[in-house]
Amino acid sequence: MSQDDLVNSNVLNEKDTAFKRHFDIQLEKLRSKLIRMCTLVDEQLQFALRTIDEQNTEWVKLIVERDAIVDKYDVKIEKYCQRMVALNQPVAMDLRQIMSALNINSNLERIGDIAVSIVENYSLLEDSRNIYQQTKLSEMIGIAKVMLKHSIDSYITGEPKLAEKVILSDKNLDRLNKENHKILINIMKQSPDNIEAGVVFLVISRLIERCGDHATNIAEGVIFIHEATVIRHNYESLFFNDEQEKEMEEE
Repeated sequence: MSQDDLVNSNVLNEKDTAFKRHFDIQLEKLRSKLIRMCTLVDEQLQFALRTIDEQNTEWVKLIVERDAIVDKYDVKIEKYCQRMVALNQPVAMDLRQIMSALNINSNLERIGDIAVSIVENYSLLEDSRNIYQQTKLSEMIGIAKVMLKHSIDSYITGEPKLAEKVILSDKNLDRLNKENHKILINIMKQSPDNIEAGVVFLVISRLIERCGDHATNIAEGVIFIHEATVIRHNYESLFFNDEQEKEMEEE
């Protein structure tokens, strides 16, 4: 290699290194923005679920007002990701991080919307403690809180195994939602006075179940980042052998 070729090669290597360093800084900024979004939405859902579980509406106004902040972060993160793709043309792991960030951001925004819907629906009720205690909502609330926390933690720590736990918990939330429908329909049949609360709790049960779906989508995004595997609708074949799958069906 001639001296000129060697100089040109060194210049190109320096440019590549500088470009990579700049892109890594952008990725870290994206990660920081997304973690902030995670924190906002987690707080929104925690307040919304506490509103129901503790029969306390003092957080309703706060949740509704903070939703505008969540929406602003959603737009900022989406535009930032689009700009990164347009200017850097990332591939492989880098591209997966940006694609997953878009997916996670979208699901977080929807959870924020659900938190608002939960408190808006619940604020229509007056005294509903008796009906609430007959449902599976308290159990659903506990599962939904843990699912969102684990999905966020799996992204922050880069732990796909934690993301798998979220995905496997979703079936329990689906089952409890179905049980709630049966319970609430029976309650509404007992007296016309129960219909308003019954309908509201049916809607809230479905909203909590949807939170679980979005937490699952976030967990899928984490697994996609680190394992380059798309697992949607294919959980059992990836996480279980035939014997374990049979045990789950029997439980």
